[in-house]
Amino acid sequence: MDETAKTRPVSISRKVTGRTAIHRFAVELSEIAKLAWPMVLTQVGQIAMMTTDLAFIGRISAEALAAAALAGRFYLISVTFGVGLLSAIAPLAALAFGANNLAGVRRTLRMGLWAALILSFPIIAVALRAEQILLALGQAPDVARLAQQYLCGLGFSAAPALAFLAIRSFMGAVHRPQPVLWITLSAIPLNALLVYMLTYGKLGLPRLELFGAGLATTLVNCGMFLASLWFAALRQPFRGYHVLAQLWRFDRRAMRQLITIGTPISVTSLIESGLFWATSLLAGLISTSALVAHQIVVQIAAILFMIYLGVGTAAAVRVGHAAGRGDIAGVRRANLGAMLIAIAIAAMLTLALIVARFEIVQLFLGRSAPDAEATISLAAKLLIVAAPLFIADAAQCIAAGSLRGLKDTRVPLLFGAIAWWLIGFSVSYWLGLKVGLGTIGIWIGLSIGTTIYSALLVLRFRHLTSRID
Repeated sequence: MDETAKTRPVSISRKVTGRTAIHRFAVELSEIAKLAWPMVLTQVGQIAMMTTDLAFIGRISAEALAAAALAGRFYLISVTFGVGLLSAIAPLAALAFGANNLAGVRRTLRMGLWAALILSFPIIAVALRAEQILLALGQAPDVARLAQQYLCGLGFSAAPALAFLAIRSFMGAVHRPQPVLWITLSAIPLNALLVYMLTYGKLGLPRLELFGAGLATTLVNCGMFLASLWFAALRQPFRGYHVLAQLWRFDRRAMRQLITIGTPISVTSLIESGLFWATSLLAGLISTSALVAHQIVVQIAAILFMIYLGVGTAAAVRVGHAAGRGDIAGVRRANLGAMLIAIAIAAMLTLALIVARFEIVQLFLGRSAPDAEATISLAAKLLIVAAPLFIADAAQCIAAGSLRGLKDTRVPLLFGAIAWWLIGFSVSYWLGLKVGLGTIGIWIGLSIGTTIYSALLVLRFRHLTSRID
């Protein structure tokens, strides 16, 4: 009897522990999903606005569309460093929020807004000198001139766009990303209307063409920033953070922390962007058809990446919350929950891409284009070859986000240089150009590099969390 009494509490304790663990994990999955879906839709909304610009500009002329696409890529490269640096706001503010340090959350946002303003000046300066830079890079004079027109209107959007990103990161860190989603969804039709009116000169406005399209986007970005600032400063539950208090005060410690965490993220983003740019050059050496097929798959991969990035940001926030309150089990739950959600999304999207690969490729390339049949067939094959990359990209976004939640960004930068360039690009070059597999070989190399990078990040996270024990 006594022996039975001794064993019963142990058995009951195990059952309760197991049920509690399952319950906590279910709650974590729910919290990540609630945090991630507005972030994902916000990313998709940004893509929708960029696509709208190009759709209206394409009606001017094919040369105008080519110039706008080139200018957009030029602007994106210029702004990438700022975006990476400000990406550190989410995990840093989440750590402070998890530790119930509201002043720390406010300081992080304040320095993020300072950084957005400071970084916008060189971005604007480069945008205003784009024509000279593009001519020096060997671009056609007419294309460079048109690109400059677009950037003269678009360049000034750097400050409000980066400031909006800072506030967006803050809202996500305190687990309230919905206002940013509402603002972005409202901005999509407004952007389309303004681009239409200023590009073609409707409702009595002058016809400004590419400059008008860029100016419209700048005006919309200003509106988005002001709307987000109104929410952050005056609406609950953000009003209690007093985000505008002592806005003029420069906090060296908070800025140093932002730079320390954010700079490796920026460089990693540049390394990844550089990889796809370099492989585009390799594809261009093979044939025009190969380059077009390669670019179609790159664009599809970029769209999927934006979806994964939303879940990865949610992972950074949830891991930061748990780390801020010293909950190592919560850190692991957040990582595992986000990983399961991202892999499930990636698996479904990848399967859909493979099944409907020909139809999807035709959305990017009409059959009337030169060598359309061969290009469509090649791009469809590349989607199958790239399937491992699509899955691995989801895993690396979550692992990278989780590591950012632990303020670990320097080692992932080293992993990116090794996996993407030393291994991935080398394999792409060897298989694509030396072995003769063409773009299929290029995408095999990209898939291998991304898979290795993902594995290294997962191992790094496991190593750090085991050390905390």
